[in-house]
Amino acid sequence: MRIRLALLTACLALAATALPARATAPDDTHLEGRLPSGAAYVMDVPASWNGTVLLYSHGYTPAGAPNPARNTPGPAVRDALLAEGYALIGSSYATTGWAVTEAVPDQLATLELFTERFGAARRTLAWGTSYGGFVTTVLAERHAARFDGSVSMCGLVQGGVANWNSTLDPVFALRTLLAPGSGIRLAGFADQAEAVAAATSLISKAEAAQRTPEGRARIALAAALHGIPGHNDPSQPEPGPTDWRARQASQYTAVRGLLQLPAFGWRQEAEARAGGNPSWNTGVDYTALLSRSPLYKGVSELYKEAGLSLRTDLSALNRAPRIPADPPAVRWMRHTSTLSGRLTDPQLNIHTTGDALIPVEAESAYRRAAGAAGSARLLRQAYVDGPGHCTFTTGETLAALRTLEHRLDTGRWDASPGALNSRARQEDPAAEPRFVAYRPAAYPRPHDLAHPSDARP
Repeated sequence: MRIRLALLTACLALAATALPARATAPDDTHLEGRLPSGAAYVMDVPASWNGTVLLYSHGYTPAGAPNPARNTPGPAVRDALLAEGYALIGSSYATTGWAVTEAVPDQLATLELFTERFGAARRTLAWGTSYGGFVTTVLAERHAARFDGSVSMCGLVQGGVANWNSTLDPVFALRTLLAPGSGIRLAGFADQAEAVAAATSLISKAEAAQRTPEGRARIALAAALHGIPGHNDPSQPEPGPTDWRARQASQYTAVRGLLQLPAFGWRQEAEARAGGNPSWNTGVDYTALLSRSPLYKGVSELYKEAGLSLRTDLSALNRAPRIPADPPAVRWMRHTSTLSGRLTDPQLNIHTTGDALIPVEAESAYRRAAGAAGSARLLRQAYVDGPGHCTFTTGETLAALRTLEHRLDTGRWDASPGALNSRARQEDPAAEPRFVAYRPAAYPRPHDLAHPSDARP
């Protein structure tokens, strides 16, 4: 242990001397460097540190993309927190992609380096966005002794197996209904080239289908199986509640994005880590799955408009040959990337209602897990009425932190929309906050460690 601490201290000293400090005020400290794993880290500690350190976990970084260390969601949040005396730290993770096995130890190592350099914090909070919200929750569940509380923002809190199952369903529907007999591979890719080729083929089929009423109805069905809402783009006005065509057009754009990256290229990278395909649709009743979706009405109306039988297409899905999982890959994903719901300290989750990348129903999956694990009193979930993935204002983001701190200071939650909006206005008077009372529908196919039956693919 002494050797390890000495090595970490030496690494920190080397980084501090090799890179110039960027001070924003006398004695403010900015440090950048590398962990022994190769991950980059960044630390900002104001001269008037208030004793709280925030460990930020960033979102998914595709293979080959730039992967800098990040310690906040953005510069406005960073500046506000530093002005109030918070220490901000975070790492890049040693690898890109589905990097939970690197992200968790790298984040803990960053926290250890911080403690070596600046001393023990009075309070340590974990927070993160998107995939980083998932990393944050893994830290909160499996390394609770290191933290006092956590905030997961637009997090992938359904966990790894549920995520890849839910990503499989829409592409299975598209292949079955738009490209029957095509043999387009949906899982078990040999390499990125094969995944990209499969994505390109299915995108071509979807583009052609979008030009016909029948194709648009079927794309809406696929979108519903993934929970993609009809208003998910902040740059577009919200369609009317029964403007099914406009809502389907928004869903189509999101489906195309799903095909371009997560459903194929990102899946292949995760499969390479897992040693095979960690997802399946054996035994899934797609008629029942769609009937539980809040998007069912839009699908039904588009099928009527196209003169198609929804029952016939659902029967075709239920008859189509299924995709089995590779059991060792499922075991790997359950061991590394599946959540238990067991919290020791308070966690607040916030999510936008119009998220197409990680649909808001993911929060229902984690609420289910936390309830089964006996952690419901420690978990609160709050919802921002807006489209897009992680499209929180500065005030909404800071309000979430303030709400967690209030829980830690008083021992009680005050996470109502009114309380969150009041805090958000105080933090950012120029932006109208959007927290609302909301309860998402059930996640289509949840999978967590608190329910033993979930283990059966």
